[in-house]
Amino acid sequence: MHVKAETGGSPLQEETSAWGRESAAESAFPAGLEQTPQEDHRRRAVALQSTGSVLQDRFGRVFDYLRIAVTDRCNLRCVYCMPEEGVNFAAHETLLRTEEILRLIGVASQLGVRKIRFTGGEPLVHKDIVALVGGAAQTPGIQTVHLTTNGVFLRGLAGSLRRAGLYGLNISLDTLHAERFQKCTRRAGIEAVLAGLDEALELDFPSVKINVVALRGFNDDELRGFAALTQRAPITVRFIELMPFDAHQIWRSGHFASTQTLVKLFRELYPNCEVAEGSATEHRIFQIPGHAGRVAFIPSYTRSLCGSCTRIRLTADGQIRNCLYSEKEYGLRDLLRNGGSDDEVARVLRQAMWEKLEDGRTAQRQAWERRGKNGSARESMTQIGG
Repeated sequence: MHVKAETGGSPLQEETSAWGRESAAESAFPAGLEQTPQEDHRRRAVALQSTGSVLQDRFGRVFDYLRIAVTDRCNLRCVYCMPEEGVNFAAHETLLRTEEILRLIGVASQLGVRKIRFTGGEPLVHKDIVALVGGAAQTPGIQTVHLTTNGVFLRGLAGSLRRAGLYGLNISLDTLHAERFQKCTRRAGIEAVLAGLDEALELDFPSVKINVVALRGFNDDELRGFAALTQRAPITVRFIELMPFDAHQIWRSGHFASTQTLVKLFRELYPNCEVAEGSATEHRIFQIPGHAGRVAFIPSYTRSLCGSCTRIRLTADGQIRNCLYSEKEYGLRDLLRNGGSDDEVARVLRQAMWEKLEDGRTAQRQAWERRGKNGSARESMTQIGG
């Protein structure tokens, strides 16, 4: 399947520099990659005394899915994620090293983690991303390895990732229009993204998904265009609610589009669509008759799925976040570098997940109360890790 960027179409109703202004209609949310020699991280994991245990919290949730941000750097500057200039990236020495990430994966696998996802920033800018994928795929207990990318560097690299053991690719793409792409990302590159998507489909990855951040007045008229991608290819296009993680609070500008609204629009366009099955986070999943793929809607802001959460988040500088909306972090980097044992690492992981709050709204409320006037320690998704 060859996908071409669309031209024309309505541009953003406001310049990106003005996205922080209140909208009259709606003011806020509703209530050179070379594989390096790998350390034998598997040997370390075997020594864990806690073999057979699982990561769980006080509410009965069990966590088997680890999302790892391998960098906070990105080649794009999406308006809802980070400012165009003046980004305070972490110093290189503060970021987890390749061998440290692989060691943590080994420990996590002994605690029941079965799924790994590499994120960023943009993970394909990490020089060892192929080695990381290969090391994770070879770790006993890890069943699938996934990666979320903006796709700009995917073409030419997808084959190496596939051979290393990558199971699933999520490609972030918010529009099929070239002009809109440049407006949203503040960079050119849509043709490279679409070429990477084509290459991924040719390589028959078991799972290929497109993540679309839904923006009212920007891409909410592209439901039909994105749905058309599922006609011939077995991909899942996922519309994701805008989340409040950006330094300039663009999420308050009236561009929020709720899952409820999007599903209503979609069902009006495709009244004969059928309910389908998908992953735990894909709250509403549909298949259009005759189409090979599916369309899903994820309520990441309205948070309808907290009760079934299975995710652990690891930031690029080695902090565990037990909830995307929490600002309490549990440090692992210093423990790894100061001679901490695998049992001690496992203890921090257990504590972090045991102390997870009941839902994202509670976590956000607690973060606001703790923050006071000092501001957030991490003001963009590229710092949190997605």
